[in-house]
Amino acid sequence: MSRININRSGEMEVFVRVVELGGFTHAARQLGMTQSAVSKLISRLEARLGTRLFNRSTRRLDLTAEGCTFYERASAILSDIEEAERHAGRGEQPVGRIRLNTSASYAAHVLEPVLPMFQERYPEIVLDIVLTDSVIDLLAERTDVVVRAGPLKDSSLVARKLGESPMIIVAAPDYLDRVGEPRCVADLEQHKRIGFGYPREIEGWRFISDGEPVQACPAIGIQASDGETVRRLAIKGFGLARLAAFTVRDDIAAGRLMSVLDAVHAADNEAFHAVYTGQGGPLPTRVRTLLNFLAEHGKVD
Repeated sequence: MSRININRSGEMEVFVRVVELGGFTHAARQLGMTQSAVSKLISRLEARLGTRLFNRSTRRLDLTAEGCTFYERASAILSDIEEAERHAGRGEQPVGRIRLNTSASYAAHVLEPVLPMFQERYPEIVLDIVLTDSVIDLLAERTDVVVRAGPLKDSSLVARKLGESPMIIVAAPDYLDRVGEPRCVADLEQHKRIGFGYPREIEGWRFISDGEPVQACPAIGIQASDGETVRRLAIKGFGLARLAAFTVRDDIAAGRLMSVLDAVHAADNEAFHAVYTGQGGPLPTRVRTLLNFLAEHGKVD
């Protein structure tokens, strides 16, 4: 069959709907097709591509590795087609939905204040914001951009740096009144820390003792899955917390928190990045627009 006789964009749309809606039945209902027609179309697509896109079972429909790659490319192509059609009649305004995954701390202290500006500039972009501090798989979570702190590990990902933030140790005044303010690393044995409920690159806190770098790990009294909850628990007096300076500067200024161990806490900055997948050709305009906006207005420093 000649390529010109194959409605490849139509096949991609059906495939993407099956992925995003989780099965043939829901996709068929939304597209106004029968379940059998959707199933046959996907089978023809797999035969033409020469690879399996889904692993099928009686209860689940999971993407293969090849299916993940094809989904990423197909979604970008369909987005570009939609943009091209809109641009023809409405100019170069970026359009579409962007799934942004970020930490609650970054969202509260950096993103929320600049969101009105973003919406005013780009009214045709819909931001779908998901909050979690845990590491995610961008393809599996259908995510366009992730904002994260710390070093980058995955070589298949590309990042735009959003600055660095000093890390400081803080506690509520009433907690320090009860337990005492730590003056040296040894004093930490008497204290509890508020921990993070997911694996960290480095679990301990870095200090300088007698001119030498040391690492201390105070016992956890309570832990939480995101930095904003850790911050609120610190304000309530549950223990010491190590947090990015930009998330607690207002609390320190207002007297809700105090920084401690500044004299011995090692200089410790954490880099923030906007991360996206680097495979699959040019970025969709909507994603590039968000990345450029964050690079200008979403810096942590």
